[in-house]
Amino acid sequence: MRVLGLLSGTSHDGIDVTVVDFSEADGAVRGTVLHEDSVPYDPALRARLVAALPPAKTTLAEVCELDTLIGQAFADVAADAAASVGGVDAVCTHGQTVYHWVDDGHARGSLQIGQPAWIAEAVGAPVVSDVRIRDITAGGHGAPLVSFLDELLLRGRAGTSAALNLGGIANITIVGEGAGAGAVSAYDIGPANALVDAVIAKYGLDPLGYDEDARIARSGDVDDALLASLLADPYYALPAPKSTGKEHFHLDYVRGHASSLGRDVRVTDLVRTLTELTVQTVANDVRAAGVGFLAVSGGGCHNPLIMEGLRAALPDTEVVLADELGASADNKEAILFALIGWCTMHGVPAVIPGGTGAREPRILGTITPGIGPLRMPPPVAEVHSLTLS
Repeated sequence: MRVLGLLSGTSHDGIDVTVVDFSEADGAVRGTVLHEDSVPYDPALRARLVAALPPAKTTLAEVCELDTLIGQAFADVAADAAASVGGVDAVCTHGQTVYHWVDDGHARGSLQIGQPAWIAEAVGAPVVSDVRIRDITAGGHGAPLVSFLDELLLRGRAGTSAALNLGGIANITIVGEGAGAGAVSAYDIGPANALVDAVIAKYGLDPLGYDEDARIARSGDVDDALLASLLADPYYALPAPKSTGKEHFHLDYVRGHASSLGRDVRVTDLVRTLTELTVQTVANDVRAAGVGFLAVSGGGCHNPLIMEGLRAALPDTEVVLADELGASADNKEAILFALIGWCTMHGVPAVIPGGTGAREPRILGTITPGIGPLRMPPPVAEVHSLTLS
């Protein structure tokens, strides 16, 4: 079965897409990546999306319009990708997260927009969408869903290993002895690129909207007092499972910490300090879990200052890119959603309780039929291994 995976992450800079051809025998799944790409949002659409995100105020009219416009943008990307491989059997779209509701340490809801009916109409295949909420109804955080893929890729390694994704938010999956009694632990660590990107966008420091090659951060210095204030956030001390997002970590959050110092902070020092915040929060958790092997993915893995900082802070940990596990460091999450789509179509729960905190695994998502009758393949009892090529 050929499944197309689509998402836009917490950096909300564009749409990642992949097509994976899956085959299965006795619970062993093989996936061949046929296509992968990342398509930037139209600048006007991205600006509207950013303007509507928390803590900004918005309207239901704006949410409705963005739901359609993002759905159409996803549909265009999906149609091009499907055509490039001669068609697909199913699509799984994550959409664009606009709000992740966490109250008293528990996820209560998560809203992704990007109407899947536009994708089904453009591609003609059934579309799996709204994949987080079923896990939340079972007591999970709906995140990090990538823990399902990570556990399969890390399974069988000696000692304690982990997979780290550095998107807008940093999340980690820990497998083995350091994960505790369940052998798997996964959660959101805190901000990766979200705060740096917010500062760069606000002050127009780079037309790309991010700190390419850590150029801006390298021109500044770590402000120790600001860093200490940021590290004192109670979120970091919460036990796993836990999840967070831009509802908590946003530009006004940075401004509040900086203003509490009672003095001005240079913008370059702000970027340098926020970069160091990512390094220290990640390194603290990796070190505490005794991780010996760390596979990194996401946009942050291209920030040399973050990668240098992690390797320096973790001398006893082998730090590599996720490519060594068979999943592209830039495309791993798109592969995840293709895998979730395959699992949902085959009746397989694509979530593990240790990954999200759910009481039990659940089959994820809602299915929008394509053009013609919805025909489901024979169910698969379980997936016990995954090989990617």
